[in-house]
Amino acid sequence: MARGYLELREPDNQVHRRHDPKSEVDPVELELDDLFQTNPRTGLTTEQAAHRLQTFGPNEIVEHRPNQLLKFLSYFVGPIAFLIQLACIISAVVKDWFNFTIILGLLFLNAIIGYVEESRAESAVDALRQTLALKTRCWRDGQLQELDTSVLVPGDIIVLRLGDIVPADAKLLGLSSSGTETDGDLLVDQSALTGESLAARKKKGDEVYSSTVVKQGQQMAVVTKTGLKTYIGMAAHLIATTQDEGHFQKIIGRIGNFLIIFTLILVITIVIIQFLNPTNPDRGQVLQILGPALILAVAAIPVGLPTVMAVTMAVGARGLAAKQVIIKRLAAVEEMSSLSVLCSDKTGTLTLNELTFDEPYLNTGYSSNDLLMYSYLASEFGANDPIELAVRTAAEHQVPLLRNRPASHKVPGYDITAFVPFNPSVKYTEATVRDTNTGATFKVAKGAPQVIIKLVGGNDPAVRAYMAMAKRGLRALGVAKTVEGSKDQWVLVGLASMLDPPRPDSASTIEKCQRMGIQVKMVTGDQQIIAKEVARRLGLGRVILDASYLANSSAEEEQISDRFNRADGFAEVTPEHKFRIVDVLQKRGLLVGMTGDGVNDAPALKKANVGIAVHGCTDAARSAADIVLLAPGLSTIIEGILASRAIFQRMRSYALYRITSTVHFLMFFFVVIVVHDWTLPAKLLILICILNDAATLVIAVDNAQVSAQPDKWRVGQLIFLSCFLGFLLTGLSFGHFYYFKNVAGYYPWSEGTEPTPDDRKLDSIMYLHISSAPHFLIFSTRLTGFFWESVPSVMFISVIVGTQVIALLMVIFGWLTPAVPATQALAVFAISFVSCIFLDLIKVLVFKYWTLGSNSLTCAPCGPRRKMLQKRKRDAVLQQRVWKSIDKAHGVVAKTKVLLAIRDGGSKIPQTMHDVSWDRQAAAVEY
Repeated sequence: MARGYLELREPDNQVHRRHDPKSEVDPVELELDDLFQTNPRTGLTTEQAAHRLQTFGPNEIVEHRPNQLLKFLSYFVGPIAFLIQLACIISAVVKDWFNFTIILGLLFLNAIIGYVEESRAESAVDALRQTLALKTRCWRDGQLQELDTSVLVPGDIIVLRLGDIVPADAKLLGLSSSGTETDGDLLVDQSALTGESLAARKKKGDEVYSSTVVKQGQQMAVVTKTGLKTYIGMAAHLIATTQDEGHFQKIIGRIGNFLIIFTLILVITIVIIQFLNPTNPDRGQVLQILGPALILAVAAIPVGLPTVMAVTMAVGARGLAAKQVIIKRLAAVEEMSSLSVLCSDKTGTLTLNELTFDEPYLNTGYSSNDLLMYSYLASEFGANDPIELAVRTAAEHQVPLLRNRPASHKVPGYDITAFVPFNPSVKYTEATVRDTNTGATFKVAKGAPQVIIKLVGGNDPAVRAYMAMAKRGLRALGVAKTVEGSKDQWVLVGLASMLDPPRPDSASTIEKCQRMGIQVKMVTGDQQIIAKEVARRLGLGRVILDASYLANSSAEEEQISDRFNRADGFAEVTPEHKFRIVDVLQKRGLLVGMTGDGVNDAPALKKANVGIAVHGCTDAARSAADIVLLAPGLSTIIEGILASRAIFQRMRSYALYRITSTVHFLMFFFVVIVVHDWTLPAKLLILICILNDAATLVIAVDNAQVSAQPDKWRVGQLIFLSCFLGFLLTGLSFGHFYYFKNVAGYYPWSEGTEPTPDDRKLDSIMYLHISSAPHFLIFSTRLTGFFWESVPSVMFISVIVGTQVIALLMVIFGWLTPAVPATQALAVFAISFVSCIFLDLIKVLVFKYWTLGSNSLTCAPCGPRRKMLQKRKRDAVLQQRVWKSIDKAHGVVAKTKVLLAIRDGGSKIPQTMHDVSWDRQAAAVEY
């Protein structure tokens, strides 16, 4: 028990025992008791230690790192990559080396950009890596040596003292470093392990755990578990088993699969028709037919989709790094924009992880400074007990007399002539003090509130104040002094209350998150009453579930899920509980973020869609997280969310543009190839692919509107709108094709013919149109509203327009394609731009009238969609009942107001049943 402090729950350390990690870890059969029978005065011999090191392995937890070559090769895996590789192989077989080089270059460009950008993020995190416990003092060969923690083995005798980080799980021996017995306990900070803000007291025979910190005392201990067998090692194993596919990868996979299936169906149809066409000179030659078809497929398939997405996220990640937010996993940038729930660890994340004085109860005639001064006089100098430290820190900060003293262990004007330290039997400290100015002597006592209240002969207001503090989860401390001229007549000075306070920016950060549509749920290992008090101060709700709800195996999964979703926080949780909280919320379809700083947070950080390690986090938390915050507090999370939502808008803009372009490209060429056996030369198709996709890389630096609510990939809406816009563009393309074919006389010559360059002017016209019309559409797709509502960046405008000006000049001057009259080229260019205004209006209408509930679910209500639709219907019926009940209550209130007004002479009869000028509270008072 902490000095001068009475636990609010009896027996002592009840809460700590409930959450002691010892109860969570099963014993390891290999580590038998005879291994621990080491002579504490000599320790193990070098030979014994070497043998055990071979048996149990080094005392370290090695972070799993993927092979860099395999990681690079992973960028060549996927449906889009496989199709590009197939096109590359066929181009090589038919000896089309130009297309082979271009396609192979695109393939490697995608892989290199993705690999380099993610490796750069990992390097930034490696530069932050800290080693918690590098050296330790250990008895070996009869000598006390300083050894690397990695060479510790079960049975080693280590010395733990103030400030040490425990290097391995160990059992306390009750011996000092010299080998003599000691009655002093160790005070150990386990907040990084259990989440509890108050340090735990450990006595002889208790076990201490790796990476906890010794706050007070000194003892020898025998190592019981090392490496992966420690409590931290068990958490690391839980982290390693969490390897879910990211949300962003799933979305990109769905979009890519749709485009590939759509492309393959049309391309295969073209190949079959060409193969069976009796007029085709290449009939029966599969490779000669398949080669151009695959070129068409590569030009249509968004080979740059992964590249543009990766560059967009990488640019955003660099911007966040300047704001002290390090992105470890690039996809986390996008996933953060869709977060709907943010689970935050309390101790050290929402709070400061240090006890401070709160609003005290003061007896008549005493001030807050008096309470702090007398508490300071009754404190043990040099003790590192958190209660004593909080008392001294608050007094030295607030009491003018204690500031800027020449000797920090003396109090000006007072001499402490006698001091009785804390005794668990009486539960208070006592100091005898002489006032050097008057010569008067008095006593001061500080300790458990009920003991101090009993010492002064009782005080009912103080008892009520103490009970109120206890109900709020505040640590209370009573202070009393003897009256002048008496040594045994005591008077109460007051009751000090202490709490681990919220960080200054936590409440505002939570409020901003809530305004942005993100639920914030507090997760802590502390008691439920403490969690409720902290939640009140942070502006969270008071619905805090304790461990009994988390461990309830009899409740149905849907019931548990609903409880978790409605809860504002969770108390008395273990690492497994945190993991389960994240898992249950994810199964509801929610994207969950988790913040934390300790080892106990690491499994949940890994499991969450976005794991966020805060400033000062442990190495385990940093390794498990996707994002690392370098600045104290949570305010930088807001910066990250805003940046991620801007990045999401850019990526959705590109996805909408690219799907529309693919649908337009394939539908147009499918028809003209089947009907007219005509297509653009391969060099022009590849040029469209390279120029347009390369140009859209600048979308990463475009201005973007940030949504007020969490973003979501509505893939059904995206594909529907893309197909609709693509069909309209296809109609525009046919208009160009048939106008210039029938009016201008540009005949669509097939690839097998050899016309003069002037006879292939239709190639130039259609190249300019197919390059510019979909490309200008990106000015519309960058917003959900009208394109003029947000001005694009100067670089964005310059690059997008610049690439199309190059295409315009190509067809005017005859670069790589026959020249056409400037008037015709400018007309095509202008029509492409103007058509985007019409398409922009259609896009706005679709976004305005498309709702997730009425369209994407009801169009195909199967599987999970059916369950979601049924649940929404049930919720709608329940909500309707609630509104009816509210309306009935309003009716009763209105009728009551009428009756009250009639009683008062009718002067206040409301004009309507819902007259808002009526004050319900005032009416109740009058009544």
